[in-house]
Amino acid sequence: MPARFIVPFLVAAFALALFPGPAAAEERTVLGTIVRLDPAGGDLVVRDAAGASWMYKVEADAGIDLSALRPGDRVKVSIGRATPRNMITAADLLRKGDRVEKAPSY
Repeated sequence: MPARFIVPFLVAAFALALFPGPAAAEERTVLGTIVRLDPAGGDLVVRDAAGASWMYKVEADAGIDLSALRPGDRVKVSIGRATPRNMITAADLLRKGDRVEKAPSY
C-alpha cells in the first residue's frame, strides 16, 4: 500500500485514540417546580430555574408515590444511573433507585 494512504490512516487512528468522544453521561438531579402531574398515569413534568421542562415517566415498580405531590410543588428529581444529557424523543423513565422528593421553597 502506498505511503500516501498509510500516513492519513495513521493520523486519523491517532486522532480517534486521543479524542474518544463525549464522556459517558453522569447521574442527574433536576431541581424545579411541578408544572404537570398525572399520578395515576405516572407522568411528571418539572420546570427548572432556567425554564427548561423535564418530562418523567414513573415505572410501576419504581416505588415512587406521586400522589403526595401537587402542581406548583418544588421537587428534586434524582436519576440514580447514567443517562443521556438530552432526551429529545421520550421522557426519562424513573426506575427503582430513582427519587422524587419535595424541595424547600425559595
